[in-house]
Amino acid sequence: MNLETPFRTVTLALILAAATSAHAGGDPARGADLFKQNCSACHSPERGQNLIGPSLYSVVGRNAASVANFSYSSAMKDSGVVWTEDRLMVYLKAPRRYIPGVKMMFPGLEDQQDRENVIAFLETLRDGGAPSNMATSQVPSPRTSRVSN
Repeated sequence: MNLETPFRTVTLALILAAATSAHAGGDPARGADLFKQNCSACHSPERGQNLIGPSLYSVVGRNAASVANFSYSSAMKDSGVVWTEDRLMVYLKAPRRYIPGVKMMFPGLEDQQDRENVIAFLETLRDGGAPSNMATSQVPSPRTSRVSN
């Protein structure tokens, strides 16, 4: 009996499982600290409280540019983005590269663990604080990022 094929299948399954749950290891408490240091000058975690940027309450799973009474850039309005965990991971690394033309001047969080922590915190910003299960295995670029940099 050739054990190589089942071994490869199991190995591939484990790799795929790890890839789709990459954000599960974020620490919401550390993410809250990072949010305060990097995001709170422009974004509120409170429902309906827009600052320079829109409220990030219930942002995970929300369509981009969907907060009422906030003036978004055309780039954000036209992005077609739904803020899944995976999209947030890419966006938070380099916002202006992911969606060219956005107003947000924040350069991004280079460290992957920091981004995972912030996303874990953002997951708590919802009614009941229960995390959503929004991870996806593929993260297509938004419509506006087809321009190569």
